[in-house]
Amino acid sequence: EIIVLAVKPQQTESLLKSISHQISKQIILSIAAGIQIKSIEKWTNGHKNIVRSMPNMCAQIQLGITALFTHETLDQKNKMAIEEIAGAIGDFIWLDDESKMDAVTAISGSGPAYVFHLAEALAEAGVAAGLPADLAAKLAQATVSGAGELMRQSDLSPDQLRRNVTSPNGTTQAALDVLMADDGFPALLKKAVAAATNRSRELAGGS
Repeated sequence: EIIVLAVKPQQTESLLKSISHQISKQIILSIAAGIQIKSIEKWTNGHKNIVRSMPNMCAQIQLGITALFTHETLDQKNKMAIEEIAGAIGDFIWLDDESKMDAVTAISGSGPAYVFHLAEALAEAGVAAGLPADLAAKLAQATVSGAGELMRQSDLSPDQLRRNVTSPNGTTQAALDVLMADDGFPALLKKAVAAATNRSRELAGGS
């Protein structure tokens, strides 16, 4: 039997303490962001069968990716049960170190929001360039979602796909010269991911 712990991090302690007397041999599958396994153990009176996971919003269309971690070695039957749940909503990976979960949260857990914001910003840039708002939004959303699907289906790396669409001294190159500058998109995204990672660690520290 698997107990799926799908609550806000701030509610996790009170919920687990309230049901700890009902937990025996079940597997707790936690998707509470930032809550470490050691905290779940403490709030369940030392329960050991715990798997921490971080899915993302793309699970809604079975294109998610879920990171999994456990301190205990699950037997094959229980591992397959966990993988069946994770596999039903997309891909999954097992981590070898729980500390990696903070960065995973920042990349794939929070990542869909970054992509949605890219579509928003691209539409706003289209309006600034002279397009009607509805047309700019349609172009931006179709471009972002289409590029994502192309990347998913392609055997090529994102780097190579970018190169394939970039003609020397063309319009795309002019835009990338701005985006890829020292203070451009990569630097800004690193700061954003670092902020999300640190917040995940803060949540863990508060647990």
